[in-house]
Amino acid sequence: MLKNKNIVIVGGTTGIGLSAAKAFVGVGANVVLVGRNPDSCEKARSILGEAVAVYAGDASSPTAAEKAIELCIHTFGDFDGLYHVAGGSGRKFGDGPLHELTLEGWNKSFEINLTGLMLSNQAAIRKFRELGKAGTILNMSSVLAISPSPKYFVTHAYAAAKSAVIGFTKSIAAYYAFDNIRINVLASALV
Repeated sequence: MLKNKNIVIVGGTTGIGLSAAKAFVGVGANVVLVGRNPDSCEKARSILGEAVAVYAGDASSPTAAEKAIELCIHTFGDFDGLYHVAGGSGRKFGDGPLHELTLEGWNKSFEINLTGLMLSNQAAIRKFRELGKAGTILNMSSVLAISPSPKYFVTHAYAAAKSAVIGFTKSIAAYYAFDNIRINVLASALV
């Protein structure tokens, strides 16, 4: 099903994203990985070989996803799908229980988990529509969006941002279904 498909994975140089890239390449897909850390980018490229191109950039940059999609088209000749995995905790910026939550923690948690995702989804939608083709987007949320864990994960801004990922994904999925663009969300547990 993914053989000869060309996929951009935002947050694809470590963790879940890198595992997905290995699986995609293993079944014949070509992949462009986006990661912030140049060392992780190079390590991922060396692990995955010829079926991979890498773009070092921050997902919350307005041009990162656009450049990665263009790299995908330039390197592999087409663009078929986006998997947005990038995200993370805002604890070091002040996320936590509401009575301790800082404005910086709130804003950074949304930037890390929602703003970059919106930008990558927007870039993918624009490119699919420009090319006049069907496409697929998969967004990463978290089980914390629907199942709080007050004892172990008291990061209220993170939970709110991951909840917003679900609402955002459902909303755009309904709208762009008419363009034959399929958009889904995955809400993983602790990995």
